[in-house]
Amino acid sequence: MNMNSSKRPSAALWLALIAPTVLLGGAYVSQYVFGLYPCEMCMWQRYPHFAAIAFALFALAAGRSRMWIALAALAILISGLIGAYHAGVEYGWWEGITTCSILDLGDGDPLEAIMNAPLVRCDVAPWTLMGISLAGFNFLISTGVAAAIFALLRRKDT
Repeated sequence: MNMNSSKRPSAALWLALIAPTVLLGGAYVSQYVFGLYPCEMCMWQRYPHFAAIAFALFALAAGRSRMWIALAALAILISGLIGAYHAGVEYGWWEGITTCSILDLGDGDPLEAIMNAPLVRCDVAPWTLMGISLAGFNFLISTGVAAAIFALLRRKDT
């Protein structure tokens, strides 16, 4: 099937669709494969990525609508900014919300689940690489991706 270039998905659209999908995939692998349970602020960072995927799919259905791609980029940026705030809480640069923790109750007997559930705090980074937490990586990757999408959208051929 030969698609003309005006109907072919653009680089900005592919980036807006693939980046949040990969970031969410990494979050779920971290959680379900490596046992890094998310705190409340970790969950907040996921919601804009879901929105970005939806916006990118709308753009794909609408024939590369720049508005939907821009909304996807904005959602990715919002996730990155939440990641920056969360990283600052983890690094002790500022205080986060005082109720920020998640008690993972799992399945089965509720009392046993409560007694054995991990308490996940927002001010403790469960994993770092070169001193950068997962929230910090979300900030770096998401803001970089959002900037790249906005730059691609500024081009005339997008």
